[in-house]
Amino acid sequence: MKSEFDIKAGRLDGARWVPSPNFNERPAGEAVDLLVIHNISLPPAVFGGDYIEQFFQNCLDPTAHPYFTEIANLQVSAHLLIRRCGEVVQFVNLDQRAWHAGVSCFDGRDACNDFSIGIELEGTDQHPFSDAQYESLAAVTRAICRAYPCISAQRITGHSDIAPGRKTDPGPCFDWQRFKADLSA
Repeated sequence: MKSEFDIKAGRLDGARWVPSPNFNERPAGEAVDLLVIHNISLPPAVFGGDYIEQFFQNCLDPTAHPYFTEIANLQVSAHLLIRRCGEVVQFVNLDQRAWHAGVSCFDGRDACNDFSIGIELEGTDQHPFSDAQYESLAAVTRAICRAYPCISAQRITGHSDIAPGRKTDPGPCFDWQRFKADLSA
């Protein structure tokens, strides 16, 4: 696990690259100025394995778990995933639009995918996140804020905040105070 990361041409140096087809170009002239934190586990509340990567690559086998029949045809992605062990996986170039936020609004602006970077934490609303995840998240966020200086501490939010009533992640087990302390350390 790296303690610091660099970003070159939208790629996070040190992240494992697993390209997703679920992205497109951002609108012309749209500045990246928001960071959205999510959580994901596949199947729900099960950690490890390749199902998240398969899901973001549109190759999830719907027969592998009953829940997968509900989601196998969705086309979604995030820019990054931070696994329980702290490993960082990149699916979409940070300069491009990943499909992570869905119907969303931040600071009076709709369609947050247009101007945000999405980070998934392997986890659930009901399980605390690991120390390794917080360490990686802080290091990745520092790199993102250096590369995209319009993202300030006030422009880092949860999926639940941009899609209230529809989404709950990163959930009540995400320790915002710890994350902010780690970020400023």
